[in-house]
Amino acid sequence: MSDLQTPAVRPANPRFSSGPCAKIPGFDLTLLADAPLGRSHRAAVGKAKLKEAIELTRDILGVPAGYRIGIVPASDTGAVEMAMWSLLGARPVEMLAWESFGEGWVTDVVKQLKLDAVVKKAPYGEIVDLRTVDFDRDVVFTWNGTTSGVRVPNGDAIPLDRKGLTICDATSAAFAMDLPWNKLDVVTFSWQKVLGGEGAHGMLILSPRAVERLESYTPAWPLPKIFRLTAKGKLIEGIFEGETINTPSMLAVEDYLVALKWAKSVGGLKGLIDRANRNAATIDEFVSTRPWIANLALDPETASTTSVCLKFTDARIADGAAFAKAVAKRIEKAGAGLDLGSYRDAPPGLRIWCGSTVEQGDVAALLPWIDWAFHSEIAELAKAA
Repeated sequence: MSDLQTPAVRPANPRFSSGPCAKIPGFDLTLLADAPLGRSHRAAVGKAKLKEAIELTRDILGVPAGYRIGIVPASDTGAVEMAMWSLLGARPVEMLAWESFGEGWVTDVVKQLKLDAVVKKAPYGEIVDLRTVDFDRDVVFTWNGTTSGVRVPNGDAIPLDRKGLTICDATSAAFAMDLPWNKLDVVTFSWQKVLGGEGAHGMLILSPRAVERLESYTPAWPLPKIFRLTAKGKLIEGIFEGETINTPSMLAVEDYLVALKWAKSVGGLKGLIDRANRNAATIDEFVSTRPWIANLALDPETASTTSVCLKFTDARIADGAAFAKAVAKRIEKAGAGLDLGSYRDAPPGLRIWCGSTVEQGDVAALLPWIDWAFHSEIAELAKAA
């Protein structure tokens, strides 16, 4: 392919947004026909749908029997906030951040809850050295940095005999990465990431250790109604059986159920992980043969397999932000890839969602368009020089 030759094939689905993410392959609104619209979520049919969503989540993710799974308001953000406001303050706290959302949790704990937390940060493309973390403190961290393209490679650094709780924002990791449940006390995620669900609903998963903390500790600050997980010193078990704190969208619940059943059809968790891994590997192969682009993650072991972030490294590029924006705009205008720009707080570049609902063939079809757009923009720079 010459530098300016337009590729012949476009992705069948050009949606590569990192949230909301691509719907499951073959999605059609008729798949949601069984949604109990106009019915109360407290009616038998509504409770049954919500409970089914919880049970399928447990089944596919392999969540241990003693862990509670709840559907909560306000997406992953709501789930993380609920956990932090309800659980923190009983022990010293250590906050880990390597991307913008992790930075947000630091701000909430230090400036809103006003806890004297130890804060450890890593620049974009890196993660904190987990060997330096004191897990006898309560530790809050993001498993996969959606905006930075890095992830925790495994749970080896987390001790089984830790005294503190581990609170893990796993919103772009759950269903695409293997989470070590015996090392995690709180896990949160949203429907709109790996399974391509709709926004506004979060998932909160609690270990028995987290439940024990909830039932033995009362925070010093008042808790809004949507954060309250206990009543009279006991866990509100109904929340973890489908009795949500506020009204969920039964249309969104049906959409999540459809995605969960699709997940089982492609091999469950292993099949989902394999799909994301193949997508990310397709990009890795492309990047390895081009000197002008690189993965933002410095260590391949910590490179994300869902939110793959790339940076342009060509010395001819003076304004990286403007160049990356122009490349993404050119690809979008051609209808070959949508929402490819890096997150606003991240280094300039491209961000390609490679989660489990994305087809490998679409990733492969996108890559020649990145080649084409890059060389087209370099040609424009040469003209302007």
